[in-house]
Amino acid sequence: MYEDILNTTGHRGTSLPEGPWVMSQRWRDMLFLHCPVRAGKISQYLPEGLELDTFEGEAWVTVLPFRVTDMHVRSLSSFPYLHAYLELNVRTYVRYGGAPGIFFFSLDADKLLNVLGARLTTLPYYYASMRMDKKQEDFHFVSRRRRKAAFYFEGTYRAASEAYCPLEGTLDHWLLERYYAWSSIKNSLIEIGIHHTPWEVQDAKAHVQTVSIPPFAAED
Repeated sequence: MYEDILNTTGHRGTSLPEGPWVMSQRWRDMLFLHCPVRAGKISQYLPEGLELDTFEGEAWVTVLPFRVTDMHVRSLSSFPYLHAYLELNVRTYVRYGGAPGIFFFSLDADKLLNVLGARLTTLPYYYASMRMDKKQEDFHFVSRRRRKAAFYFEGTYRAASEAYCPLEGTLDHWLLERYYAWSSIKNSLIEIGIHHTPWEVQDAKAHVQTVSIPPFAAED
């Protein structure tokens, strides 16, 4: 399975990351909640070295609730409790050395051991109380960061189209097909190489009941 994924590279605009892969996981039942933002409002919160990327002059922030399954660290057996969890990440779109990618303001997860392990790899993870319920075709997702009640998300969403792969040159393709991510820890810029097969997505109908997660306030 991994060899098939690694050999599927024609859709990438950048080369595969150097070195062996470290971790794999599946993302399921996700919502890409894309929000346009004035470039000047967000660029001041990026670490030195990253350039804000824009689409037709507009910057974007994405809030992404989803369920992780089959999380697997290379050369290790899968841990029964830790391989599946809920996550909510907040990101924007950047360039570094000309390469497009994403910058994580924060990543919340509902299992403390996963959060602590991710923090050891310098990713800005936070421990949160989360719940995902499914009723018929609707997914209901709630997240409240522990010790940070102001960081709260609640929304309901469902698929509203057949699956498709976004066409190159469209906003959807620009937002989704990115293969590098960066985070900033104590003034250090951390680069993460990513690889996946082309995104296959569906349009969605969503109702966001509450969202209080300003990305620029994601510090401890």
